[in-house]
Amino acid sequence: MAQDRFAREVQAWFVGRLPEGWFVEPPEIRYDRDEILVVGRLSEPSLPEGATEEERQAACVARIQRFREETRGQRMRIASEAEYRFGRKVSWGAACGPVRQLFTVLSVPVMTRLRLAERQVLDTLVEAGIARSRSEALAWCVRLVGRHQAEWLEELRQALVRVQELRQAGPEVE
Repeated sequence: MAQDRFAREVQAWFVGRLPEGWFVEPPEIRYDRDEILVVGRLSEPSLPEGATEEERQAACVARIQRFREETRGQRMRIASEAEYRFGRKVSWGAACGPVRQLFTVLSVPVMTRLRLAERQVLDTLVEAGIARSRSEALAWCVRLVGRHQAEWLEELRQALVRVQELRQAGPEVE
């Protein structure tokens, strides 16, 4: 319940705080204990009839770059306010047509202990040129699992939400 309340508060605060006209719909807001990511959808550029998909993508990339440059100061001020209010860093991104770009995102170190067989997996990825380091190889593995197990991970997240709801509804122990 507290998580739902936090999600609603963050969403409402950003919707109320962001300047009118930045995005064509309410922004997508995701968060964890370190970061709040705000991604807004920009209006697509008007292209002449018969424009190719490559031209459409190039126009969308340019629209995102323009948004990033023109809003930098305001985004920094809003992020500063949100960081103070919510105790988390704020990252930004934009989507336009088929293009989605994230900018000013955190890269948070995570400590883990791996056994020999697990380290060998990472070392193989490094030796094969897939990654430059064990750290990058581990990040690659996490992205791969996220991409190929997205449906299962979403089911797991929903189950965790239900567990939290049941904990909140449980009897109070004095």
